[in-house]
Amino acid sequence: MRAADRPLLGIVLMLGFCILAPMGDATAKLLGERLPVGQLVTIRFILQAVFLVPFMLLAPSTLRMPRRVLWLIVLRTALHIVGIGAMFLSLTVLPIAEAIAIAFVMPFIMLLLGHFVLGEEVGPRRMIACSVGFVGTLLVVQPTFMAVGPWALLPLLVAVAFSLFMLVTRGIAKDVDPIALQFVSGFMACTVLIPVMLLLDGSGLPHLDLEMPVRHEWLLLGLLGLLGTCGHLLMSWSLRFAPGATLAPVQYLEIPVATLIGWVVFSALPNGLAALGIAITLAAGLYIVLRERSLSRAARPAPGSAPGAAE
Repeated sequence: MRAADRPLLGIVLMLGFCILAPMGDATAKLLGERLPVGQLVTIRFILQAVFLVPFMLLAPSTLRMPRRVLWLIVLRTALHIVGIGAMFLSLTVLPIAEAIAIAFVMPFIMLLLGHFVLGEEVGPRRMIACSVGFVGTLLVVQPTFMAVGPWALLPLLVAVAFSLFMLVTRGIAKDVDPIALQFVSGFMACTVLIPVMLLLDGSGLPHLDLEMPVRHEWLLLGLLGLLGTCGHLLMSWSLRFAPGATLAPVQYLEIPVATLIGWVVFSALPNGLAALGIAITLAAGLYIVLRERSLSRAARPAPGSAPGAAE
């Protein structure tokens, strides 16, 4: 049975994702100072599958999925691997707040995809606000690109991959149990990543060689897997209850969380154009959240009245 749309519940669940995702990125940044990115991505998906095994044993029937859904999960998994890999790689050279802020061209892309691909209603106010947020993202890119070069563009790859990832997730979220979806996705990723990492170990490629973690790194790896699994469960649940066009701007709230974590953990704060760009992006996102909340509380049109324009 397909779940009915409940926008406010979807927003609350997405807010949970916005808190856990930057925490996971910060953990990956700490680990990426010594461990190869390919190894981090692989272990993250292994732990995702392992953590969810008990739930699958309790409800094995949720693994029965139509062939169409399984092929979409294959596509979703590939996009997930690309998105996480590009983000973890960017975090080896970029501050966490700047990396996430640059990736926030994603909600703008998702609005367009939601409108033109899924036919979701996107009014002028949301489009203008997300356009303003996109301008803020460009202000973050400029000084970061000058500092680290083309590496600053990696979060743009993250944005494209996760925009498509969330579009696919929205397309199947109401038909698939979120826990089963995450388990199958984690298992599929492992079947690809484990052989690749074993084959390329010793190849001399710095991000694909294997390194033995030390004790505290094992603890951080466990935390990375837990945060990633829980965060994406919240994201999958949120997409069962609200359209992507509604949820996309909510993700702007990852930026202040990432900025706070960057300051507390890495003693790094954005400055200059980057800070201005983040402020603009955040303001645009907050406007959309408040506007969406206002619309969700508005009374239904009286019988016989003409429907209002899309906001």
